[in-house]
Amino acid sequence: MKIAVIGSGIGGLATACRLVSKGHEVTVFEKNMSPGGKISEIHMEGYRFDTGPSLFTLPELVEELYGAAGETIPSTFAYNKLEVLCKYFYNSGENLVAWSDQQKFAIECAQKLGEDPSNITKYFKSASLIYKITADIFLFNSLHKVKNLLKFSVLKSLFQVNKIRFYKTMHSANRNNFKSPLLVQLFDRYATYNGSNPYKAPATLNVIAHLENNLGTYFPKDGMYSIVKHIYALALKKGVRFNFNSLVTSIDIENKKAVGLTVGEMAFTFDRIVSDSDINYVVNNLMDHPLKKRFNRLEASSSALVFYWGVKKEFPELDVHNILFSSDYKEEFHNLFQKKTIDTDPTVYIFVSSKIVKSDAPKGCENWFVMVNAPSNTHENWDQLIRTTKQNIIKKINKSLKTNIEDYIEQEKIASPITIEQDTLSKGGALYGNSSNSMFSAFLRHPNFLKSVKNLYFVGGSVHPGGGIPLCLASAKIVDNEIPAE
Repeated sequence: MKIAVIGSGIGGLATACRLVSKGHEVTVFEKNMSPGGKISEIHMEGYRFDTGPSLFTLPELVEELYGAAGETIPSTFAYNKLEVLCKYFYNSGENLVAWSDQQKFAIECAQKLGEDPSNITKYFKSASLIYKITADIFLFNSLHKVKNLLKFSVLKSLFQVNKIRFYKTMHSANRNNFKSPLLVQLFDRYATYNGSNPYKAPATLNVIAHLENNLGTYFPKDGMYSIVKHIYALALKKGVRFNFNSLVTSIDIENKKAVGLTVGEMAFTFDRIVSDSDINYVVNNLMDHPLKKRFNRLEASSSALVFYWGVKKEFPELDVHNILFSSDYKEEFHNLFQKKTIDTDPTVYIFVSSKIVKSDAPKGCENWFVMVNAPSNTHENWDQLIRTTKQNIIKKINKSLKTNIEDYIEQEKIASPITIEQDTLSKGGALYGNSSNSMFSAFLRHPNFLKSVKNLYFVGGSVHPGGGIPLCLASAKIVDNEIPAE
């Protein structure tokens, strides 16, 4: 079959690799001049920055993708497990190292926060159980086919579904697990991994702690964008065709079947269409979607405001991943989702890939990816908000690291919800499509296919099963299972 893939994010690239390996003729249409979607890179005067996801979990899914393509993963794609998952800095002055060694982490929490180590152990066991119950149902199968729900493994999981605590919020579950409010805040943070609010999102999302703390966090030796480079190289090797600078303007449908797509004035005929574009963009711009009204009522996920700073100094107190927490987390999320603004005391994430990839910054310097959560764009005054937030971030960094960071910033580039929308076609710059701020959010994510339109499929972070590299790879596997070999 002739198959078109719209977009070359991780989901689109992985789908293309899988389908071409089954004997199909696959063509990818990408609006940008290079592959990657939200995973890209920036070069500035000796500095290199990864622009998208900075966390690498479940690396075996990349190995599985190579296997599905009949290839072995090349030695050039190397990655290492991180000894330190993240360093946390609190407004109250406490600093905490989240070690990958759980016993070491439990001791750290006991010594610095007074937390009973057994609470840490119980929490990680609970997160592991959530993963075992939900993986088959939510992650690696379509929720929208009855036959999948009748599998023995799925039925077994359904009988335990009360244990995933979807009826509780993440915050309420964490508050019951830990006595230290600082540790509650640490684990509440995982809601932001899919752009949600821990005070509303279901406790099921505590499964993320399993991926990071039980299975481990990794980092590629050449940076996050090397994941894209390798999967793109695999696609080329298997015969996938790429059309860059090619913005798809419509998905062409006849008699309730997808029959092709249009790029500008040119129409192309295909037997199947796979969209790796943001689902909200597809709904509002590429087709007459049957669920358009419902989709436009759903709450968008959060976006981000990112400062890429070339810093002419090294900070040994920082690691690859670092968090400077706000003093009032609940108020921060209230501002983010209700008031549609950035808190004056925002939680700041600092990602420094040059801690591992030394070539990412000149000698004696560091490349700082400095991010705060931001609302998706609904016509806020971004010029003013960016200026104010930058000063608040600098103030927070100076207090936490006892420095004057302004003296060391020699390069800067800024990404906002506006630029994210322009670059990735994500509505309002929302990073994960719609939020997961309800107990039924997993069921409200767009399915990987439409019963009302045949031969049309969906992958990527804005549809089932969700955002992030592992889930995008999972969505590609789900669609691969729906499209037969030639």
